[in-house]
Amino acid sequence: MFFSGDPSTRKRVDLGGRSTKEGDARKLLEQTRMERNRRLLQKQQNAAALKIQKFFRGRRSVAIERSKVRREFCETYGDNCQNVDRHCFEPGSSFLRQLLFFFKAQNSGDFVILVETCRLLKSFAHSNGDILSRFSGLNYSAEHNLVDFRVKKLAFTCIEAINQNRDRLRDQLLVTIEEAGTSTAILMEAMSLLLNPKLPWVCKTVSYLQTRNIFKLVREIVITAKESPRGQTMTGNILSLERVLILVVPHVGREPCCCPVVDPRWSFSSMILTIPLLWHLFPNLKVVFANPILSQHYIHQMAFCIQKDTHVLPIDTSTEFPGYACLLGNTLETANVVLSQPDCSLDMAVDIASVATFLLERLPPVKSSEKESRQSSSEEDDMLIDDIPELVLNKTLEQQITTNAIDSRFLLQLTNVLFHQVSLGTQPYDEDKEAQAIGTASSFLYAAFNTLPLERIMTVLAYRTELVVVLWNYMKRCHENQKWSSMPNLLAYLPGDAPGWLLPLVVFCPVYKHMLMIVDNEEFYEREKPLSLQDIRLLIIILKQALWQLLWVNPLTQPSTGKSVSNNFSKKNPVALIQNRVGVVVAELLSQLQDWNNRQQFTSSSDFQADTVNEYFISQAIAEGTRANYILMHAPFLIPFTSRVKIFTTQLATARESHDHGSQAIFARNRFRIRRDHILEDAYNQMSALSEDDLRGSIRVTFVNELGVEEAGIDGGGIFKDFMEKITRAAFDVQYGLFKETVDHMLYPNPGSGMVHDQHLQFFHFLGTLLAKAMFEGILVDIPFATFFLSKLKHKYNYLNDLPSLDPELYKHLIFLKRYKGNIAELELYFVILNNEYGERTEEELLPGGKDMRVTNENVITFIHLVSNHRLNFQIRQQSSHFLRGFQQLIPKECIDMFNEHELQVLISGSADSLDIDDLRQNTNYTGGYNAGHYVIDMFWEVLKSFSTENQKKFLKFVTGCSRGPLLGFKYLEPAFCIQRAAGSASNEAVDRLPTSATCMNLLKLPPYQSKEQLESKLMYAISAEAGFDLS
Repeated sequence: MFFSGDPSTRKRVDLGGRSTKEGDARKLLEQTRMERNRRLLQKQQNAAALKIQKFFRGRRSVAIERSKVRREFCETYGDNCQNVDRHCFEPGSSFLRQLLFFFKAQNSGDFVILVETCRLLKSFAHSNGDILSRFSGLNYSAEHNLVDFRVKKLAFTCIEAINQNRDRLRDQLLVTIEEAGTSTAILMEAMSLLLNPKLPWVCKTVSYLQTRNIFKLVREIVITAKESPRGQTMTGNILSLERVLILVVPHVGREPCCCPVVDPRWSFSSMILTIPLLWHLFPNLKVVFANPILSQHYIHQMAFCIQKDTHVLPIDTSTEFPGYACLLGNTLETANVVLSQPDCSLDMAVDIASVATFLLERLPPVKSSEKESRQSSSEEDDMLIDDIPELVLNKTLEQQITTNAIDSRFLLQLTNVLFHQVSLGTQPYDEDKEAQAIGTASSFLYAAFNTLPLERIMTVLAYRTELVVVLWNYMKRCHENQKWSSMPNLLAYLPGDAPGWLLPLVVFCPVYKHMLMIVDNEEFYEREKPLSLQDIRLLIIILKQALWQLLWVNPLTQPSTGKSVSNNFSKKNPVALIQNRVGVVVAELLSQLQDWNNRQQFTSSSDFQADTVNEYFISQAIAEGTRANYILMHAPFLIPFTSRVKIFTTQLATARESHDHGSQAIFARNRFRIRRDHILEDAYNQMSALSEDDLRGSIRVTFVNELGVEEAGIDGGGIFKDFMEKITRAAFDVQYGLFKETVDHMLYPNPGSGMVHDQHLQFFHFLGTLLAKAMFEGILVDIPFATFFLSKLKHKYNYLNDLPSLDPELYKHLIFLKRYKGNIAELELYFVILNNEYGERTEEELLPGGKDMRVTNENVITFIHLVSNHRLNFQIRQQSSHFLRGFQQLIPKECIDMFNEHELQVLISGSADSLDIDDLRQNTNYTGGYNAGHYVIDMFWEVLKSFSTENQKKFLKFVTGCSRGPLLGFKYLEPAFCIQRAAGSASNEAVDRLPTSATCMNLLKLPPYQSKEQLESKLMYAISAEAGFDLS
């Protein structure tokens, strides 16, 4: 650096804003802190080293002293206690003092000495029978502190010795009392002698054992023993270990016992009741546990832990035997006995149900039978979840849980105890207790529905308990009082403002729905069981309001679409699960009640409709993914029928327009050449060759007469309509053999169609496509289908109450069996059914081995429904399946699901109500010289109005081909109704002609009659003679 001429030293400036002195000070402080920490760590290490050395020296000194005492003991009493006399257990003897000091369970020599000691104790007790004097001498009160200490230490040493050597002794752990020669039997027999309830030290001894976690030690012993070959093949004799537990378990702190309360983590409930299949191993302990005082104590203890969300269950023994599942199985197995006690209290039943609910919610769903899976598949919540590997329980454990949880006695006793005060009304009404009973039962059953086989539990609840009546009376009272008790404390995950009807409805709806499947028409309409028609009308209002609030007014969650739900989802989003579940079961019950109302009306159809459906809602319902569209798909009855028809016709019109727009080529149409005398065969061959896309397009028809010459005329839609009318009339004619008629002249597939046509299933596919094409084009066809067949278009099963429409005689016979009071076995009925098709009689089994299975009073309900299922579902399953496949080529299931079976018939054939002549007049066109004010036209409308309803329907069939009007009125008739003058002048020759029609054009050719009487007689003759389409 060059000299600048300035001799002074320039001060350095830190451009970072810190002085070097400040940096040096911070560095010094950091070094000081690190040095201080180093000195502290060194001090801690030195202190720890001193403690370790002190502990090691102490343990070494104890070990040395133990060895010394052991040598003295062996010198005095012998290696096998051969020098012991009968005074060795007394306070003045050093025998027990030395033994309890030096004993180590892992030392094989010590173990032998302990066994010999217990053998001597057992021998002395059997020879004298006085254990108290053997330990205390002549005066227990003077030496009780020393005696109590030695006894409890000796008892614990015995169980600890077995626990520490359990792997070596695994084949001797589950020995019976009779096997007295084994070492484990001797040790446990000694414990039993020391824990005799008559001895004064028993409570102190048990308290000490509990503080030393005896139940944990026993659990480890039992789990090790169950893995041995002996643990797999147990006899019915009482086990030595079981006897010890029987003596310890009753000490729960109740008078006269003075034992303190045990930490729930190490209690009998958490350590022993979680042993897999406990009662199979210890059946005698099960009897003791069922004592009301004991069971109430231990179950209440678990219920308290659940309420406080305290985790007290031990680590699972294996993935097949999770602790909560074992606890559930063992608790349920004893619940029957507990609940059957005459003095079983409401609190006890609440505790049992609460514990069972908590554990069931953690259980993976139990696989049900194929039949139950099929029936419940339609009842799954529509929610999409991630695939999560589910836990698979051991089959025996699963059977223990399932068998006991759905046992009819258990469910009956549980509901009886919970509902005793509510149902009988013999005690003063207590609103809080009623809400507690209803909420507890509902919580348990809701958890059971999500986990256990649904069909079996539903049958028990519907026919063996008063659940439906009790829940209904509760809901009715709450509705009338406009006050629903909140139940968030029963299901902790429910928010405090959750509706009080959620829990009752989620149980009531599926049970009542199941009951309605088996109730016959007389019970429902005449005897009004289980609910009166007046109550059902109120129920419909309650259900409708609840469903509308859930789905539209105040939805808790956005509706989801999917097909499966598991308990894993319920853990993630339980509020969404129960809300969706309630929505599903309420909608299903309302739909079923609507079916009953359609069979025989007991309330107005408008009672099922929501009161606030408006144009905005309808516009939203058309758009996919909206909440209104979800309601349309899952609860369509909330929306007026006319609104749903408009949505349906709009969807079909959109589909037709999109296809026509996409095809662009105006001449790219499908053309059928149909011979009039072979219309069915030609239509089948040509329509079956079309693809699904072609079926959506226009079809133009050319008829060929008997001479093989094409008939004149261009099909602008009218000839196709005429073709559809003729082909449907021919195809669905019972004479053709594909369909049969019920006694009410309703059509259903012929079960014996295969005996008439070799390709009958292909014809059913064709007929399904044919009907769908008519609906797709908006053509009404006058084909009355049986309701039980239309249900197949909705993928629904038919039940007993659908049978009268098919076979009323068979229905009467089955109802006779249902109500038969005598011994049904004497009727010599078996699980077989006779089929008689075209004179060919065949016998078919309703169940495997049914020909050897007699119908009895116990299985008659099963027989009745198997017969109903056979006639209504099984016999026509193939025909219905192929018909449905053809139908869904054009009409998707989502469109059909908007309507019930009776509404479907209206979609197919039009309204069966009386015709609105004024509406027809307002939507009529005139041609050929006629106009709305012409005198002939005025006479015509006057005559038509004077016709009876039956004759008006005949007239409509005469001019349109269908006796029913359009769904939304004659404004929507395609093409519009038209009256054409049939002759140019009113000559005698002209007015003598009959009116004719062209049904393909909805055209009436009406001559200019001179008088009303003449017009009436000619028109009546024409419609009665079925004069129709002509080409003149």
